[in-house]
Amino acid sequence: MTSRNLEITVGLFVAAGIAGLVMLALTVSNLSSYSGGEGYQIQAGFDNIGGLKVRAPVSASGVRVGQVTAIDYNSENYEAVVTMTIDPEFDKFPLDTAASILTSGLLGEQYIGLEPGADIDFLKAGDRLDITQSALVLEQIIGQFLYSMADDKKEE
Repeated sequence: MTSRNLEITVGLFVAAGIAGLVMLALTVSNLSSYSGGEGYQIQAGFDNIGGLKVRAPVSASGVRVGQVTAIDYNSENYEAVVTMTIDPEFDKFPLDTAASILTSGLLGEQYIGLEPGADIDFLKAGDRLDITQSALVLEQIIGQFLYSMADDKKEE
């Protein structure tokens, strides 16, 4: 009987471990926060989106207010067009809201940060954000730094 209790205990422990791994995988891949398309969609154009991906969070003041639902390329303006779905309870963003691509954490997950403006009219479905700031690409920053260091040595 003791052997059977031990087997049941080990089985429950293994099942709890597998459930924990599944929850961790869903959290890391942002699948657990998938919404069924509720809310309203807005768009923003960026020169460079870096490593931004579909289902990346959209946040304002550190609070998750939506997620990225699509990333397309506009070949007329040569820019990436990011479509975001904002949750319906966050329907009071001013028209002059700014969007920036930011990086969080050590792993460098990129997300969109919204900075509300001061307009008295609010965003609605289908609107486009005009004020955007593209992602900072580390390789470009390092390249600019090395190039400026090389120019300084030439002048000496």
